Amino acid sequence: MSTTLQPKQKEIFGHPIGLFVLFFTEMWERFSYYGMRAILVLYLVGLTSDSNAGLGWSNGDALALYGWYTMMVYVMSIPGGIIADKLLGQKKSVLVGGVLLVFGHSILAVEEMWAFYTGLVLIVCGVGMLKPNISTMVGGLYKKGDIRRDKGFTIFYIGINLGAFLSSIIVGYVGEVYGWHYGFGLAGVGMFFGLVQYLLGQKHLKEIGNFLGASQNIEEKALLKKPLTKIEKDRVFVLLISFLLVIVFWGAFEQAGGLMNIYTMEKTDRIFMGWQIPASWFQSLNAMFIIFLGTLVAGYWAARKLKGKLSTSLFKMILGLIIMGTGFFFMSGATAQYESSGTSAMYWLVLAYLFHTIGELCLSPVALSFITKLAPLKYASIMMGLYFAMTGFGSKLAGLLGEWSQSLGEFKIFTGIAIFCVVLGFLVLLIRKKLEVLTHGIEDDEHEILEGTENLELADN
Repeated sequence: MSTTLQPKQKEIFGHPIGLFVLFFTEMWERFSYYGMRAILVLYLVGLTSDSNAGLGWSNGDALALYGWYTMMVYVMSIPGGIIADKLLGQKKSVLVGGVLLVFGHSILAVEEMWAFYTGLVLIVCGVGMLKPNISTMVGGLYKKGDIRRDKGFTIFYIGINLGAFLSSIIVGYVGEVYGWHYGFGLAGVGMFFGLVQYLLGQKHLKEIGNFLGASQNIEEKALLKKPLTKIEKDRVFVLLISFLLVIVFWGAFEQAGGLMNIYTMEKTDRIFMGWQIPASWFQSLNAMFIIFLGTLVAGYWAARKLKGKLSTSLFKMILGLIIMGTGFFFMSGATAQYESSGTSAMYWLVLAYLFHTIGELCLSPVALSFITKLAPLKYASIMMGLYFAMTGFGSKLAGLLGEWSQSLGEFKIFTGIAIFCVVLGFLVLLIRKKLEVLTHGIEDDEHEILEGTENLELADN
């Protein structure tokens, strides 16, 4: 990666203290983003005449805007990565992104259409600057072959979902009950806290995220000018193939904020002990499951690696796609129940989100870590930006699938997603070994370190 761990850097729970600075920065960024996402479609399709008036758009139009918005949020990670690698460095790019996000979410609190569209544009630009670069900085905290890297990304990922969980509950409730624009404004307050926390934690990030073009290290400058080697090209090829999994995964997964969100509001029996649960609250299930299951899943894979069992990054990502796809069969069950009885139970959604979460934990944090292992030094942020762009294309696909549900029906869409994800996962599994050869043993160093760690533990005992 582009930077290395500080020689005498302070640690918390066995990880660099800088990880937790980035943890809380990303937590508040995701609080703002997912809080806004939880109520965006509901605001768009909301009636214009009730006490909490929305825009009154059709479901199709709302899902179309949702698809374009979520796509552009992540596609802008490409220029965000380029700006970091060529001009500012990752650390300053994250700062710029945070400032843009504070303004973007705050402007959404204004009840005018110009403010609505201006806020969306600023959020798109802000996420594009912050998202790929903060993830790359996490990778920069760890030396090559450090076994803690995957666990570090899982901890970081829990921060993402802690923010998502809190925002779905808090912003979702405020938006649905007190007013959509109060919810949008609250998301801006959360991002402001994240920005302040990031500025206060700069002393723990001195050695990472700096602009390499201004480096005084002659060796690093020479590396930036060299063309890619055969090994680096092979690794980039493997990354690009893995990005296809990413597009399909997020094309399915992002139904949560779109089609599944509308389905929850319109067709799910949300009455619990005489009280109707806000539709946006179901967005918190994914984040809640990640908080509780994140370290368990990471520990499971670490234990498999210690035992010498198959636990490569590609295998985890493929399995994640299959598990997540399986979750959509529960949504097929929900729609079948609705068609027969006129309503569907909440447990279908709970089970679907559970499987989606397990699949996400196998794929998403692993993919982030995989990029920091395989990406060439001079293209570190750009490759991370490309990954998030693939996430964006997946989000656009999700919007299209949501639009198609208006004519094809939800049962066909949910079932089709499930079958496609499972079949694709097994097809890629067939060529996994050939792809892993092209990584040229990038994960072998981790295995050696694991064995060394295990031997040290035995010696201590």
